[in-house]
Amino acid sequence: MPYYQYFNGEIISLDQPVFQTNDLGLLRGYGLFDFFRTYNGVPFRWDDYWQRFENSARLLKLPLPVTQRETEKILADLHSITGEPEVAFRFVLTGGYAPDGVHVVQPNFLIRTEALPQDNPAGRLKGIKVLPYEYVRDLPEVKTTNYVHMVLMADELKRRQAADLLFHKDGEVSELTRSNLFAFRGDKLITSDRNILNGVTRRVAIELAKADFEVEIRPVSYKEVITADEVFTTSTTKWVMPVVQIGDQPVGNGQAGARTLHLQQKFEELVARWGK
Repeated sequence: MPYYQYFNGEIISLDQPVFQTNDLGLLRGYGLFDFFRTYNGVPFRWDDYWQRFENSARLLKLPLPVTQRETEKILADLHSITGEPEVAFRFVLTGGYAPDGVHVVQPNFLIRTEALPQDNPAGRLKGIKVLPYEYVRDLPEVKTTNYVHMVLMADELKRRQAADLLFHKDGEVSELTRSNLFAFRGDKLITSDRNILNGVTRRVAIELAKADFEVEIRPVSYKEVITADEVFTTSTTKWVMPVVQIGDQPVGNGQAGARTLHLQQKFEELVARWGK
């Protein structure tokens, strides 16, 4: 099934080139993106994703060329012509074409429709391994297009059979390259409140957890995480994913924990009835 894209007011096929070579996203790495998907044909937590995208654009001083309502219509049109019951959407907003290579004149706005990311049911059941990595993202509250450390470490992750990097610095953890981090210490759930991207799935996990657990949103030390009973990560693609090993050290007993699996089930039940 062919997929389509919207670029600066026009819907075209996904294989058509769009960006010119003097775009600030290419020349200076100046751009942001977001990624979300549908459940039962309905975009998940659309208002939350739009607000985050809007906030990222504001922080990068990139004026949005469309309103939320106009974007809703674009999404509906893209979804309709794709013909798939479920799709993923990727927003990309760059600094646009800069004659002097520096100043933003008019941002470029791209929306791609994509196939849903490959599911990882085994990972959600058995858990994943992550590697500790000393780093804090620039402008962590912005979902920029800069994923240099993830790409740089891709071969090492593959060699060590790890799924992602765990960012930490000065004894404090922040996030993974593409997802947020949580830890259970007993029935207390902790997650960092700084140097992170405020993930939408993170927000949902917190909402679900508050019904059953004490939740603390605060700075979290690296020691608290590696000595936790359970650790998990959340994102659009990972949902609620247990982390069972950090570097060479197992988390808890090295298996997905009951509390994490309970939250995972609650999240799966939520998305199963989304839009119904």
